[in-house]
Amino acid sequence: MDLPSSLLDQAVEQFASLPGIGRKTALRLALHLLKQSPEEVSAFGNAFIRMRNEVQFCSRCHNLCETELCSICRNPKREVALLCVVEDMRDIIAVENTQQFKGFYHVLGGVISPMDGVGPNDLQIESLVNRVAEGEIKEVILALSTTMEGDTTNFYLYKKLAPFEVNITTIARGVAIGDELEYTDEVTLGRSILHRTPYEATLSR
Repeated sequence: MDLPSSLLDQAVEQFASLPGIGRKTALRLALHLLKQSPEEVSAFGNAFIRMRNEVQFCSRCHNLCETELCSICRNPKREVALLCVVEDMRDIIAVENTQQFKGFYHVLGGVISPMDGVGPNDLQIESLVNRVAEGEIKEVILALSTTMEGDTTNFYLYKKLAPFEVNITTIARGVAIGDELEYTDEVTLGRSILHRTPYEATLSR
């Protein structure tokens, strides 16, 4: 259906380009903005422009932030010896919501997935190895999704970190196989972190 305004149509197309947004929903969102004041619409648009221009990656853990180091890496109360490896910042939010982990994080930026053209060199693995090599970290918790890609990445990281004097553990399988971390409820995820197991123990299963 043709819209009465080309500008409205452009706005709808932009909303519809977002994941999970169909054209009907996009039209509803665009019409909602038309009812707002110019100041409100400007604030709405500027929030996205500033996010795109000013959000960057933490130089240490690769979490999203607005400064060189994220708030977690700057926190002196976190446990230096504990490092939790996750796929992206959504998993950090999930783990933090459990209030069961007080260490630091390392964001890989994804998992190894040959089908999607993602290899080890596409992820933040080298910087992880460098952090562990510094010697302060005593335990690395592999908190990746319990998918085939997550398990493949876990095994690769285990091999890369094996030469160092560090305990390598993985979250307990309270998280169902095939689940992504960000969708796991806080209680289950919290228990999985508390009852984490040595990664070597999973290799015999």
